Amino acid sequence: MSDTNKNTPLNHFNASGQAHMVNVGDKTESARVAVAIGHIQMLPATLARLSAGEAAKGDVLGVARLAAIQGAKKTADLIPLAHPISITHVEISFALDSTNSRLSCQATVATVGRTGVEMEAMTAVSVGLLTVYDMLKAVDRGMEIAGVRLLEKRGGKSGVWLASEVKQ
Repeated sequence: MSDTNKNTPLNHFNASGQAHMVNVGDKTESARVAVAIGHIQMLPATLARLSAGEAAKGDVLGVARLAAIQGAKKTADLIPLAHPISITHVEISFALDSTNSRLSCQATVATVGRTGVEMEAMTAVSVGLLTVYDMLKAVDRGMEIAGVRLLEKRGGKSGVWLASEVKQ
């Protein structure tokens, strides 16, 4: 499932094996974009309430969208070795899937900088889905968040990476 190479060094560790923040000072600035997705599985009755806008706490998707954007902006505060970066754009979308009784969240995050926004996109999705859980947990504590993953990354020295092209 992963496209990692066992010979590729883990760049968050120095020569002594200690964790450190990667120095990106010598990297060239470029436009960078990352797209991530994830979903939350719920009971059909919970999805129906969400779809009808009948949650007791209010506009679930509106609040979750704002939370996801905030999550992208706060990634460096949550992930110890992530660089604080200047985000130029965040787009959050939700899709209701009544066949599988789940809600998907997709985040697209962009910047112009020396490091990518993959962590920001995946954090946005995670925080958005956790917010949905928080707002609906009174009616469905068994909801399950799953499948948070990177779909696409563009920019930087490594160029374009697409999950659909990864050999599995």
